[in-house]
Amino acid sequence: MKVSVPVALGAALVLTGGAVTGLRAQAPATFVVESPTMATGRFMPRDYSPDGRNLSPPLTWSGLPLGTRQLAVISQDYGAGRPPPWVHWIIYNIPSSAQGLPEGIPFDADHPMPTEIAGAVQGNNGWGLSAYRGPAPPVGSVHHYHFAVFALDEEFDLPPGLDRSELLQAIEGHVIGHGDMVTLYERQPMSELPG
Repeated sequence: MKVSVPVALGAALVLTGGAVTGLRAQAPATFVVESPTMATGRFMPRDYSPDGRNLSPPLTWSGLPLGTRQLAVISQDYGAGRPPPWVHWIIYNIPSSAQGLPEGIPFDADHPMPTEIAGAVQGNNGWGLSAYRGPAPPVGSVHHYHFAVFALDEEFDLPPGLDRSELLQAIEGHVIGHGDMVTLYERQPMSELPG
């Protein structure tokens, strides 16, 4: 049964440096978040940035805790934003049967989600867009990009377009697991880009 949750502004749940606090009396389990094209501590391909094709990257996860009913993903940069973090992507209402996210989630809400994540919707990133937008830090500055995945103990029916604070408020107390992959990106001067 899906649960519709009223959304309040502000975030009672706090993410600090990739760690999760304030969730439940019992600490959430940790699980593995990976990608066939990226790895923690490595530079992400240019295709996942506005310097390239600006595609959302593929993600996979394993070892979800027992009782996972749904998943949510937030991609954010703790080295940007006033205050940090700057949000690059939010996607939620992901079914627990999904083993990850495919590359290139549609930008346009009129295009259906891929079958394996049917029902998922996107929230508003730091630019106010309900879509993925990749990293574009200042030239010569290396930034870290967290892809945080939350395992939830309820099957929510949240509306599209929530921002980070609204999503965290909605899922507060329902996060039973958390995984995080942290990639890097550094823009090159235009003269050094191929093509």
